[in-house]
Amino acid sequence: MISVTELRTGTAFKLEGQPYQVLGYKHTKLGRGAANIRVKARNLATGMMVEKTFTSGAKVEPIETTIKTLQFLYQDENNLYFIDPRSFEQFSLDKSISGEKTKFLKEESQIKVLFYEEKPLSIELPLSMIFEVIDAPPGVKGDSATASTKPVTLSNGLVVQTPLFIKKGNRIKVDTRTRKYMERVK
Repeated sequence: MISVTELRTGTAFKLEGQPYQVLGYKHTKLGRGAANIRVKARNLATGMMVEKTFTSGAKVEPIETTIKTLQFLYQDENNLYFIDPRSFEQFSLDKSISGEKTKFLKEESQIKVLFYEEKPLSIELPLSMIFEVIDAPPGVKGDSATASTKPVTLSNGLVVQTPLFIKKGNRIKVDTRTRKYMERVK
């Protein structure tokens, strides 16, 4: 058992039979009372975000998670399918757990998958990914004081604001955390 004061971002623990991963940690102490530890965590089994409050003496059970780099194969209406390129073992992950991250998955891309007890629980996308622009309206340059942007549609269906010079067929790099344009790729 580990003390809740040792929980930091990225730490995995088990509480009430469910695996969690810490996303945020805040320690507060008011006057003479006991300190409170507020933890924002993601339930690794369901993908739901929760906030838990503990007193400073509480303990939780640590768990061991592993991260494997797998190749994304395909998706159907309910699941995502991956393969380990070294052992050729295939894994499936419920699509509802990964949420909006599924829009960034491309066939044959290398994705980090978090495992707990040999079961895949979540995916970690690279910080940026490259996509082709499949639809871009013509850029009309006006007399604006700020940088002008236009919405373009990418090969994954995502709509991103880009500079006016981006055209259909260009490849651009997109930040997967913010879904924003980063740069054009040659």
